[in-house]
Amino acid sequence: MSETAGPMLAADGTPLKQSLQRALRRQKWRALALIAPLLIFIVVTFVLPIADMLFRSVENQIVVETLPLTVVALEKWDPVADEAPGEAVFAALAADLKAAVKNKTHTKLGSRLNYERTGVASLFRKSGRRIKRWKLENGGPFKPKFLKLDKAWGDRGFWQLLRLYSPRYTSGYFLNAVDRMQAPDGIAVRPEEERIYILLFERTLFMSFTITLVSLLLGYPVAWLLANLPMRTANLLMIMVLLPFWTSLLVRTSAWKVLLQYEGVINDTLVYIGLVDHANRLALINNQFGTIVAMTHILLPFMILPLYSVMRTIPPSYVRAARSLGATNWTAFWRVYFPQSVPGIGAGSILVFILAIGYYITPEIVGGTTGTFISNRIAYHISSSLNWGLGAALGTILLIAVMVLYYLYDRIVGIDNMKLG
Repeated sequence: MSETAGPMLAADGTPLKQSLQRALRRQKWRALALIAPLLIFIVVTFVLPIADMLFRSVENQIVVETLPLTVVALEKWDPVADEAPGEAVFAALAADLKAAVKNKTHTKLGSRLNYERTGVASLFRKSGRRIKRWKLENGGPFKPKFLKLDKAWGDRGFWQLLRLYSPRYTSGYFLNAVDRMQAPDGIAVRPEEERIYILLFERTLFMSFTITLVSLLLGYPVAWLLANLPMRTANLLMIMVLLPFWTSLLVRTSAWKVLLQYEGVINDTLVYIGLVDHANRLALINNQFGTIVAMTHILLPFMILPLYSVMRTIPPSYVRAARSLGATNWTAFWRVYFPQSVPGIGAGSILVFILAIGYYITPEIVGGTTGTFISNRIAYHISSSLNWGLGAALGTILLIAVMVLYYLYDRIVGIDNMKLG
């Protein structure tokens, strides 16, 4: 036998180690190919939209791209000065606006700055029609011409705004989302009549917690009953729990609108049996109460299902053993049964809360002015006001709030203790 034996060879003559590595690589590529469609779907529909939202919440390139010469000229202007900038800035503004009017981008810039100061959009639109006919060569001085177009061009506050939002990236959207704003001397609080977002965030969190708590109080007894009934009866009742999933969400929400309105079924019934006077009908809709009732009904199955799946695995013999050792029914439940159902409580609560905090349709239909969520305001900015930056900032703050609560849940309860089935 040779003292220096060579490496072990595979059937095809290649070293065995190399052949095994090649086979492992093929298995990894085969596994990656199998999950590639799902991975691409998640990236396209989840990761990229979130990344785009994060970018839009700080992106502010339209100012410097539309008025590049003006932005450079404004760097030499003192924002705390008592007057508007000098002729050099207005000459740069004339050149920039002339090109912007030609490219039809001045109205987009006006719309962007109009989010921060009303009237700017109309100022750019009106001035653009006149500047289009100006001759830049030997056409100065331009400052008197701009002041003749509109006195707003001489307003120091407008130029301070333009200078504040000249960087390519801004924190202005996030400041607006927490009722703050950028000012020449730092961050300032918005006027009281403009502070709405902090209130909406507080209302969203409060109502989401309330809906989760009510769903737990209503869902726990139902899940307990389903888990302790014979399988045939439990399956029949489970069909009734799942029945709302077979009905359109819009139909279910509209049905609550019919039930809760001032002349609705519930008020008519209360008046008929004499509990409520006709002139003092209850305000059950277009407020927080209507939103909580409708959303609790819609999200209740999401609480019952995790609870039932956990309770079904709890052996009934544990409670019987506690009773045989002298425990009362309440002690046996609280000390033996309830701790084993905590994973289901955690799973159902976090599921209902996360669904509730981002709900849109139900608060929009039955919430009125006091029962809407922050998600309704996000939808307004995305689809109506087209202030996508502010909508993205609000969505980012909501995402961060959910992640923080998820982290706290993991620290207190433990995500490993959560069971969905």
